Amino acid sequence: MTRETNPGDDGHALVLVVDDSPDTLRLLTDAIERTGASVLVALDGEQALGIAAEITPDVVLMDAVMPGMGGFETTRRLKADPALAHVPVIFMTGLNDTEHVVRGLEAGGVDYVVKPIVPDEILARIRVHLANARAAQTTRAALDTAGRFLFAADGAGHVLWATPQAARLLGEALGGPGTDLVLPPDLGAWLAAGADPGAVPPGGWRLTPPGGVRLALALLGTSAPGEHLFRLTVDDASADEAHLRARFGLTAREADVVLWLARGKANRDIAEILALSPRTVNKHLEVVFAKLGVENRASATFLVMKTLGER
Repeated sequence: MTRETNPGDDGHALVLVVDDSPDTLRLLTDAIERTGASVLVALDGEQALGIAAEITPDVVLMDAVMPGMGGFETTRRLKADPALAHVPVIFMTGLNDTEHVVRGLEAGGVDYVVKPIVPDEILARIRVHLANARAAQTTRAALDTAGRFLFAADGAGHVLWATPQAARLLGEALGGPGTDLVLPPDLGAWLAAGADPGAVPPGGWRLTPPGGVRLALALLGTSAPGEHLFRLTVDDASADEAHLRARFGLTAREADVVLWLARGKANRDIAEILALSPRTVNKHLEVVFAKLGVENRASATFLVMKTLGER
């Protein structure tokens, strides 16, 4: 089933309340619904994840301690889904010691209130965090509309959030919407090691989904502690490759080789970029020259650039 997104304005906010106490659920439901908002109720973490997978809440009130999956683990799983990462989670707990506050914030919570619940206090916190979350979403949507496909990942390569179009492209490349999107192991290891610019592969970081367009990734910097900001673009080389394959009857690998040749790369550089041996690159170029009807690198480069320029 396709996940629904609640578009609500302030009078139509959708609040997911997760608590195993019927009395707390009744108190919060009555208070929240009096503001004109709608309430979804979950009695445990598994039920909360199931509800959020179907319809995206605007804010979550999460009991920290519940039987089975606790609030901290439930929040970590919610935040692992890029489609839910923006949703603010406010913890409700009878434990106000520093250890539990820190655990809640580390799990992805934005705030906490101590039980017994004071309805006016929690309603005020909902309003503040709901406004902040919507402002952030509006900014990301504006960036997306402007063609800024951005996403952030943590130091282990887990995608934390993404603008809508970037989320779609990442979902196609990394496993589909609603999954815990994780960047490839080599890219994750690079982030974990400090994201050294000198350790970027010669061809840059790319994702190549089966049957899809290639995606180029550029690290823009750190947007928050432990949050690496990337720009995602569709690699124009994929369209160039397809055009050369159709025009000259090249294989995908042959088109790759001649494209890098046209960019001025030496055979040894091409071999490193494409993870081939220099001898294999030479063999590919022999076939490419024959298919293009040219005799040398200069003529091949001229023909490739002329062909791409005429598209």
